[in-house]
Amino acid sequence: MNLIDRYTARNVLAAMLVVQVLLMGLDLVINYISGLDDVENHYGAFEVLLYTLMRLPWRFYQYAPVGVLLGGLIGLGAMASNNELTTMRAAGWSLARIIWAVMKPLGVVILLTMVVGEYVAPSTEQYAKSWRAEQRQGDNGLAEQDGGWQREGNDFYRFASMRSDNTVIGVLRYHFDGQRLESALHAERAVPMKGGWQLQNVQETHFEPDRTVTDTYASEPWRTSLDPKLLKQIITDQDSQSIADLWRYGRYLNAQGTDATDTWLYFWQKLLQPLVLAGLMLVAASFVFGPLRTAAAGTRVFYGTLVGLSFKYLQDLLGPASTIFGFSPVWAVLTPTLACFLVGFFLLRRAE
Repeated sequence: MNLIDRYTARNVLAAMLVVQVLLMGLDLVINYISGLDDVENHYGAFEVLLYTLMRLPWRFYQYAPVGVLLGGLIGLGAMASNNELTTMRAAGWSLARIIWAVMKPLGVVILLTMVVGEYVAPSTEQYAKSWRAEQRQGDNGLAEQDGGWQREGNDFYRFASMRSDNTVIGVLRYHFDGQRLESALHAERAVPMKGGWQLQNVQETHFEPDRTVTDTYASEPWRTSLDPKLLKQIITDQDSQSIADLWRYGRYLNAQGTDATDTWLYFWQKLLQPLVLAGLMLVAASFVFGPLRTAAAGTRVFYGTLVGLSFKYLQDLLGPASTIFGFSPVWAVLTPTLACFLVGFFLLRRAE
């Protein structure tokens, strides 16, 4: 990498970093103010701040595409405004070589984004949500809106949250005999044991024809085929799970004969994230060399935001469409990405 390559990489990488920091800072303030509405019990203003900070790795991953697009527009735009790109062209640099110099720092961003999305964000997001559930409900996650449902035979389960030590917070079990509800069980937590689980602080209500009977237990064994890894995937929001977890959960749902379209949609979104970032960077470069060559910085940011929102809305539209019309979720991710590449190549072709 020569001096000009390093200079270009430094400008673009610095712009992406600044945009990412600004986006996350703004998001932190907005989410903190919004989170103050949830203050209760042991969950005060300081706990809201801690919860918001714990979610920063996940927010970093979410804002990566916007950071790449706006960072590319601002970094290359600043070089264009200073006539540095024109000087590079006059010195014999081809458009393809300049684009390649821009893509090199993007490789660092892609690597960092994938590491955060695969290894850091899933753990911190799960811990943050389960920690908040404990703080707000005092280990009783029933009022928590997060969590998940699962059916096992004649039993229907509702799990509120799961701690990093695999302890499940807030377990509800409804047992049916055909169409009739026989019993409802609530346990404050379920602790994994060898060969199964142990329910703690249990209250079980039996619905008999002429009366209801409620029993309480300090603990009770729970025999189930649900292991900690599967429960973690049931409880955790799918958009914050790792690629490996989404692959396992998608195969599990398919084996159960359950619709797994949403799971595979999130899987392909995460797996193809490097291609998405490359496509958005190509669009940013093509805008700078094409229609926004002489535009002001504010104009570039405006059009960058417009393109980013269009890309996001197209993905959000194609996701449900894949379920309704039955086409593969991979096309819901690839279509807007390929559109970015086509627009980028078209504008760069015209700029040559």
